[in-house]
Amino acid sequence: MVDSNILKENVGKEASKLIKDGQVVGLGTGSTTHHFIRYLGERVKNEGLDILGIPTSFQSLILARESGIKVTTLDEYDIDISVDGADEVSPSLDLIKGGGAAHTIEKLVDSSADEFVVIVDDSKMVDELGAFPVPIEIIPESLRLVKNAVLEMGGVPELRMGIQKDGPVITDNGNFVLDTKFDSIENPYELEIELNTIPGVLENGIFAGITDKVIVGKESGIEVIEK
Repeated sequence: MVDSNILKENVGKEASKLIKDGQVVGLGTGSTTHHFIRYLGERVKNEGLDILGIPTSFQSLILARESGIKVTTLDEYDIDISVDGADEVSPSLDLIKGGGAAHTIEKLVDSSADEFVVIVDDSKMVDELGAFPVPIEIIPESLRLVKNAVLEMGGVPELRMGIQKDGPVITDNGNFVLDTKFDSIENPYELEIELNTIPGVLENGIFAGITDKVIVGKESGIEVIEK
């Protein structure tokens, strides 16, 4: 059995080949995207690839700088292509993201790109979204109210707690994350909108209808799924 980290590295390397000279590139967050950014940095150094990266988190910002990728912001440039990971991918290419608590900026970057490419190992491909809890970024003052609203919708919310840190996880935006389990997510598009109408919710981790291409790492090799 092939180690999942090798599969992640394979898709990261494959995605780095998509980037063309002169492009503005959205740089996603997470363990799989880590490989993409690293390989993209190698192309910058070895091929003189002239690109600009727009990071989706402090993690991807630091890694991009370490990899020699020049960075910019959404305020300055439009995005040609964004590459990001996912926690779940459905057959219709809807996603759950936010395992790294960066989904708010990821959604801004990924949804505004001309092309959005998702890179995953095959363990992230599912028949229906929902086994992975939906991360919901909320302002801290809204914790009790949002929890109650989500419970009324049939979700089971749990405040994400820090590791090697006392208390809750704090996002790059200074907020809390509620990981919310639903029995099933039959209509991701509707649930995404419904969650975002709750006062106090900044953004949730359902990405419905914006994926253009998924690159999947399997033991048998690379599979590319396009809309």
